[in-house]
Order: sequence, then structure tokens, then C-alpha cells
Amino acid sequence: MFVSVVVLAVLVGIAVFQSVVLVPQGNKYIVQRLGKYHATLGAGLNFIVPFVDSIAYRVTTKDIVLDIPTQEVISADNAVLMMNALAYINVTTPERAVYGVENYQWAIQNLVQTSLRSIVGEMTLDDALSSRDHIKARLKAAISDEISEYGVTLKGCEVQDIKPSLTMQSAMEAQAAAERQRRATVTKADGEKQAAILEADGRLEASRRDAEAQVILAQASQQSIQMVSSAIGDEETPVAYLLGEQYIKAMQDMAKSNNAKTVVLPSDILNTIRGVMGR
Repeated sequence: MFVSVVVLAVLVGIAVFQSVVLVPQGNKYIVQRLGKYHATLGAGLNFIVPFVDSIAYRVTTKDIVLDIPTQEVISADNAVLMMNALAYINVTTPERAVYGVENYQWAIQNLVQTSLRSIVGEMTLDDALSSRDHIKARLKAAISDEISEYGVTLKGCEVQDIKPSLTMQSAMEAQAAAERQRRATVTKADGEKQAAILEADGRLEASRRDAEAQVILAQASQQSIQMVSSAIGDEETPVAYLLGEQYIKAMQDMAKSNNAKTVVLPSDILNTIRGVMGR
């Protein structure tokens, strides 16, 4: 009799223990009754039927950060990009999350990867590298409705890294170097062109001024000749005197020159001097 009472007390204790369920804050428990979904328990003190009900799944209701692994994505212009992302999700309907798909986190991860490949595949390399916000907006719009079928809400997504593959990086560096070389060549050619133009303008201006100087000298000579002609009239002696004076001055300059080795004198120098002296 005593043994029966003890056994009964133990069974009652076990039943009471199994009927009381404490659910921590930020979690929900899925209860199955005889293998079938029965209820979802919220945070706090809950009671179930012992030996009939069981806790099948424990689901967190806190935001979950899914790290989407790095994958290769090919852009519209056949450039290979290495991309990874983060997805922030929240389970709003736990029973749909556990019964609607085998593993909702794995399913969402693959859905994000597939959507990324589809979105970036429609963009060029330059657009993909400079349009993170556009990619995030399209990614969120693409998967929000689909994951809602799993009882999961997409709170947000971030494209963490977008970078070309090693081969593409080498090609881009070569392209950038070629572009810099092209710009340097163009700049140098423009500089040489401007220098040539300035030099030609300088020569043109110098030639113009030389021509103007020659015109001025010619005009001065003309005026000088006219003044001399007016002064001497028909007299030959003053003309001979002036010519002789210029001749003697030229001889003196030749004699003073360091390069002068020989002084040439006319054979009729006496007659020349007499002509210069007016005798």
C-alpha cells in the first residue's frame, strides 16, 4: 500500500512537472499533441497536458542576422564579382516557420543568394560597384513576399562586400594605368601644342616688328636723302666730300677691327683725297 502511494505521488509529481512550461522572453514554443500541432506558447507560465502534449520546437522571436556567404556573381558585361550580404529577419509566425519549410534560415540564405545573382546579372560592373542602395532596395522587394510565406519578416538587408575577382582587379588596374597614361600623353601633347603656338606667335610678332623697324629706317633714310639733296642742290663738291668722309670712316673701322689683317686702298688714293678735299 505504501509503495503504491509513493508511486502515485511520483507519477503526480512528474505530471505536474511536465504540465508546467516556463517560456523565456523572446521565445515561443510549438506544442504538439500526439504528434500534431496543437498550440504556440508565448513567454511566461504555460500549462500543457502531460504525457499527451510535448514541446516540439523552440523558436526565437528576436531579430536574426543571417550571414550570406560570399559568392561569385557575373554582371551584364561578363565581369566576375565577389559578393556577400547580411539579412535581418524576424519570425512572426513560428508554426509556419517550422512546418512550412524544412529549414527557414537555410531557405532564406539561398533565396538571397539567388536574388543577388539575378539583380546584379542585369547590371554592368560600374553600376554594380556604385549602386549598393539600389541593389538593397531591389533585393528586399524581391524576397519579402516570398519569405512571408514562411512566417518570417525581412527587417532589412545589407550588401556587405562588392569587389571584383582577382583577375578582374588586375584587368581594372591595367585599364586604370592605361587611362592615366593616355591622359598624361594628351596633357603633354596639349602643352607642346600651346608652346609651339606661343613660339610661333612670338616669331610672328618679332618679324612684324622687324618689318616695321625696316620701314621706319627706310623712311628715315628717304627723309635724310631728301634733306641732303635739298641742301646741296646741284653742287658736286659737297657730295664728294660726304662720300670721302664716309669712306675714310669705313677704313678706320676696318683698321680697328681685331679680325682685320689687310687694309685695301684704291690705286688712285691721291685723286680720291683731292676729290674729298674738293681740290
